[in-house]
Amino acid sequence: MNEINIFTIGFTKKTAEDFFTRLIRAGVKRVIDIRLNNVSQLAGFAKRDDLRYFLRTIGGMDYTHCLDLAPTQQILDDFKKNKGSWPVYERDFLALLSARGVESSISRKLLHEACLLCSEEKPDRCHRRLVAEYFHAQWPGVRIIHL
Repeated sequence: MNEINIFTIGFTKKTAEDFFTRLIRAGVKRVIDIRLNNVSQLAGFAKRDDLRYFLRTIGGMDYTHCLDLAPTQQILDDFKKNKGSWPVYERDFLALLSARGVESSISRKLLHEACLLCSEEKPDRCHRRLVAEYFHAQWPGVRIIHL
């Protein structure tokens, strides 16, 4: 497998129709949930068990929750609750991915035609972008598509 297409999406400010339509039209085969907390009532249609059902039923897609690609609670709290800076969050999260050795523990096959899911509406200040860019830097042939 030479080229890997990694998609990313956030569910905030998207209707269920828009969310699932984007995934289906892109040809996503599986959604990899990289949220630390994926059972919050605030997640609406994107709560873990509901999302797993909807993905399979609506789009024939697989669902995986991958905590190795999620920030730690401390990194998340430092940024969100303590109003930390984005550059510090980015530095700490990328160091965490490196320390976890995710490029060795996660297969290229798992990520190919998969979509990294988190809650942020846009990828610019979101860890899903950082994860995708991390793999892009580690492996040749990674193409990132933000939905």
